[in-house]
Amino acid sequence: MSKFPGLKLTNIDAPSLGSPITMTDEGKLIVPNDPVIPFIEGDGIGPDITRAMKIVAENAVYKAYGSNKKLHFWEIYAGEKCNQMFGNWLIDDTLEAIKYFKVAIKGPLMTPVGGGIRSINVRLRQALELYACIRPVRYFDGVPSPLKEPWKVNMVVFRENMEDVYAGIEWPAGSVECAKIRNVLTNEFGISLREDVGLGLKPISVFGSKRIMRKALQYAIERGRSSVTIVHKGNIMKYTEGLFRACCYEVAKEEFFDQTITEEDLSSKRTGFSSSKKVIVKDRIADAMFQQILLRPEEYDVVVTPNLNGDYLSDAIAATVGGLGIAPGANVGDEAAVFEATHGTAPKYAGMDKVNPTSLILSSVMMLEHIGWKEAAALIVRGIERTIQSKTVTYDLARLMKGASEVSCSKFAETVCENM
Repeated sequence: MSKFPGLKLTNIDAPSLGSPITMTDEGKLIVPNDPVIPFIEGDGIGPDITRAMKIVAENAVYKAYGSNKKLHFWEIYAGEKCNQMFGNWLIDDTLEAIKYFKVAIKGPLMTPVGGGIRSINVRLRQALELYACIRPVRYFDGVPSPLKEPWKVNMVVFRENMEDVYAGIEWPAGSVECAKIRNVLTNEFGISLREDVGLGLKPISVFGSKRIMRKALQYAIERGRSSVTIVHKGNIMKYTEGLFRACCYEVAKEEFFDQTITEEDLSSKRTGFSSSKKVIVKDRIADAMFQQILLRPEEYDVVVTPNLNGDYLSDAIAATVGGLGIAPGANVGDEAAVFEATHGTAPKYAGMDKVNPTSLILSSVMMLEHIGWKEAAALIVRGIERTIQSKTVTYDLARLMKGASEVSCSKFAETVCENM
């Protein structure tokens, strides 16, 4: 009898060791002591940082639990390596594996600008219904930052992952399809457009908006965070991002009434509103929020946004604490979760054992927290803190830190293990 009943693979072999993570009917993970963790090493620098991540995660688990628990990493495929092996940038086996084993981790995947393949990252999110992109950003003491007081930054961005312009509903200029859409807009709605336009749709639904807000509020309540800020451009896009804002407030009011309070109610002089142990719900216009993360970052905790705003904003917040090299991320749905490096593939550094692996290592911290192995996660954070404070860092930080010792990607991982 198969060790993994129901796992249907065509191109790759099932893992030889480990057990699957399963889920209750209520959506709670059941994690064995030997979980299989599918991984995609990624393109460009992906193999380097994935090796580093695995070393750190495996060491942390051993130091936290001895031989009682162990991660069994199992390689699955997407991106350039997948295309070379199977003639496809993303194979069905990869999607099947993530659905089956519930939790996976991946390095960065290449997406060409303009023509060529669509984003594999977007395809993964859509195929697996990974509707919440979660990006925690915090400062590590000693990391060079453009802010005078970067330690005030401690935010978690919840970016809606399925809708908005990232849904990929668009037509190129000059195409027959684009002309049809343009004619409908002109003839039926009186909207005048130039003949040479490219067109795209920006779908934002009540369902999708409420779902991401629900996820953000649950996170804030469970983690004891102080506020959830809705970031939007509802002043201009009233029926899409304005809808997003309205739906977020509706979820707070109707589903989390006893656990939340709006900023408006808190600041009003009306009686009967207490902020004691409640999450404050507020909203900010997106362009103003970019100012706020620089000037008043301490006022923001959990941030929830539509897709495009979240993409911009999460990278901008990461820049305030030292850049994407130390910013982790996860794409989470109700059935599966994929943890990932948030930066690009940096192909000019591929295979050089040079780049900073902290983003993917911190993503493994999120993964360990997700499966409930919090002791191992805490060890990794401690190891990173001590390593950076000792100024033993990769080139990207070493060139900005006076008196730093520059080390390779793999040596940085080894040092993190020593400093746990």
